[in-house]
Amino acid sequence: MTFIAKTFYDLRATTLEGDSVDFNVFRGRVVLIENVAQLNQLQSRYPHRLVVLGFPCNQFGYQENCNNGEILNCLKHVRPGGGYEPGFTIFEKCDVNGANTHPVFAYLKDKLPYPDDDPTSFMQDPKFLVWSPINRTDISWNFEKFLIGPEGEPFKRYSKKFETIAIEPDIQRLLRLTKN
Repeated sequence: MTFIAKTFYDLRATTLEGDSVDFNVFRGRVVLIENVAQLNQLQSRYPHRLVVLGFPCNQFGYQENCNNGEILNCLKHVRPGGGYEPGFTIFEKCDVNGANTHPVFAYLKDKLPYPDDDPTSFMQDPKFLVWSPINRTDISWNFEKFLIGPEGEPFKRYSKKFETIAIEPDIQRLLRLTKN
């Protein structure tokens, strides 16, 4: 059974560089978590008030099959390529579903069991179910996103279909609730 943290600030994760990050450092800031790494645009718009965290995952069609040491080069030269460099923190590759679910995703799925914009979303093709046990709250594919409010409360979960940039109104709403 996966441990589920009591609060967002009880969580921690390890970056690609091997540094352990205690999520207490994100207190008072809005946090956007996605299990892929294409979030520079939002991070650059709110550099001191928004924290973007990327978590690579290989559970969806084995799309992230490189090791942790290769991920940044892959982003830069292959996908998305063109010299891409993330302007946000990327953590080690992790499982977001199944018996080895990372504590960050166990917590988020417990608090936000399904995407607000697509509550019936679930992976349709069983050949892509490469984890067990299978749960209704599982992340259905890459590109699902989780938005965390400035007090550490999980605010909203977005489906793989929801464009990342379209989260901006919710980010602005949460930022209005914070002190500058």
